[in-house]
Amino acid sequence: MGLLNRLDNPYNISPGIVLGTMEDLLNWGRARSDWYLQFGLACCAIEFMALNASHYDLMRFGCIPRTSPRQADFIIISGTVTLKMAERIKRLYEQMAEPKYVLAMGSCSICGGPYWKEGYHVLKGVDRIIPVDVYVPGCPPRPEAFFDGMIKLQEKINKQKIFEKRARVAQEDAKNGNIGNIHLPHGWEEVK
Repeated sequence: MGLLNRLDNPYNISPGIVLGTMEDLLNWGRARSDWYLQFGLACCAIEFMALNASHYDLMRFGCIPRTSPRQADFIIISGTVTLKMAERIKRLYEQMAEPKYVLAMGSCSICGGPYWKEGYHVLKGVDRIIPVDVYVPGCPPRPEAFFDGMIKLQEKINKQKIFEKRARVAQEDAKNGNIGNIHLPHGWEEVK
């Protein structure tokens, strides 16, 4: 019996212990405790209210609304983005801490919606001013579609390489002369 038990559990790990990398653990925590900044502009913002109600319960994903961009992990842009509001969205995005994500909700925020052709004041997609990570299509999108977008965002966060990105950014800053005399830790030079 001892040999069979050892084959089932080759590392002799007691129940309740999980093996993994530090990056996997950090990504797991970040993906399941996202704080969001909601930037609602039109009818999609009304649909977003249904997501926060008891029937759909957005908080089951670990999403907590924040009022400051400095505390938010991602921003939800919902509704028609006008050219005047584009400046404010860009400013809010720049105030968010890294890593930051953007979720575009609804046809108007994705491509201008029904106003894209005749509306001289409508931005033809929020991705023209800030990078969008997840698109949730619809006019307005159903809560189920938004949940699908949330799952895609969580998958993206789970697959993110935190430490490789830090090394790459440090290398780029050193090459561009943004920071004086950086000493990169051993092994970070080979990261591409």
